[in-house]
Amino acid sequence: MGENKENEAYEDEELVDYEEDDEKAPDSVTGKVNGESAKKGYVGIHSSGFRDFLLKPELLRAIVDSGFEHPSEVQHECIPQAILGMDVICQAKSGMGKTAVFVLSSLQQIEPVAGQVTALVLCHTRELAYQICHEFERFSTYLPEIKVAVFYGGVHIKTHKEILKNECPHIVVGTPGRILALAREKDLSLKNVRHFILDECDKMLESLDMRKDVQEIFKMTPHDKQVMMFSATLSKEIRPVCKKFMQDPMEIYVDDEAKLTLHGLVQHYIKLSELEKNRKLNDLLDALDFNQVVIFVKSVNRAAELNKLLVECNFPSICIHSGMSQEERLTRYKGFKEGHKRILVATDLVGRGIDIERVNIVINYDMPDSADTYLHRVGRAGRFGTKGLAITFVSSASDSDVLNQVQERFEVDIKELPEQIDTSTYSTFSSFFSLDLHIIIIIILLFLCFFFG
Repeated sequence: MGENKENEAYEDEELVDYEEDDEKAPDSVTGKVNGESAKKGYVGIHSSGFRDFLLKPELLRAIVDSGFEHPSEVQHECIPQAILGMDVICQAKSGMGKTAVFVLSSLQQIEPVAGQVTALVLCHTRELAYQICHEFERFSTYLPEIKVAVFYGGVHIKTHKEILKNECPHIVVGTPGRILALAREKDLSLKNVRHFILDECDKMLESLDMRKDVQEIFKMTPHDKQVMMFSATLSKEIRPVCKKFMQDPMEIYVDDEAKLTLHGLVQHYIKLSELEKNRKLNDLLDALDFNQVVIFVKSVNRAAELNKLLVECNFPSICIHSGMSQEERLTRYKGFKEGHKRILVATDLVGRGIDIERVNIVINYDMPDSADTYLHRVGRAGRFGTKGLAITFVSSASDSDVLNQVQERFEVDIKELPEQIDTSTYSTFSSFFSLDLHIIIIIILLFLCFFFG
């Protein structure tokens, strides 16, 4: 893919903010889902099923095991290009399967060689890195020769050095700081990387410190490689920065920015004072029909205290925040994901990228600081087009300002929470459960009639 993209990405060693004018990509390099334009070299695979992507049989088998039947819109648009090795920039709504795009396309292309790291995925948080590693493991179930490992801070670096020395993975997922430390000390060789991937790329590239780490890692990889970047929010200012790492990328923006809010997600707000929040939260948790719920707060202390209060009120609650050790955070995350607890109190640590299938309600106990953060938070409910409910507490003028920003930017009308809300608008679980219960009762009655007359 040439040296141009590397030279462009390396040219600014001081990493001052880019000040170039917003770039409008010509039609030849922009992919749009409405068919208005197509990427040069696009192969025209329009699929109704994953089988039409001509994926390896082992991948198709893992896809079936995972319960996926049809590609989402973003998968439909991205996978045909990605498996051909094209550079990709993709913005798509939360919960629409972006992770599967780079996981499947990488696994499709990788030919594992002992002792060589072939794919590198960088994430901005440890939890996201852990989750992505799990997705690679899930989809490579029937490709046992492919080894995956995850590296992040909070784990003693000697542990990671031992893994690289004794059982070098083909796919490495990690946070920039730890990956850079291992690469600088020559424990992690990046000279054979063929796939360089950034998930939630805007978060890493907007931070100058993290961008510097990403650039240094990028310089250690070969010139000829595939670069893919993904995010739910990708501002026009950060897109040119992304393209500095790429050569003639395929750009896919699934829905324009004004329509990024999730289909099937019911959104409401409640105006109340700070002192009224706890009582209202208790009332909601008693009244709402939820599978699992995530409650977002603005600080570590508030997460710990609110969780303590909920536990004292006999709610099945757990909390995750940055004040915990990495081991404790992952243990709690796994426990919640596996359904051992139904309520999670969290900071924005889990606001991006974290995928928990059972979550159908998100409550913003504290208003997020921006429209982008709001979108990422509420995206934890209504994953992959399913139904969900988002409720936001508004207790100050600044909270109202953020809510107005959300409505203006995403062209969504968020109404005040009504006294009664129809369960069917935000929960598919309850209707199915009720149906199953009725069937069970009928079967029991028939059974009793048959045996006892």
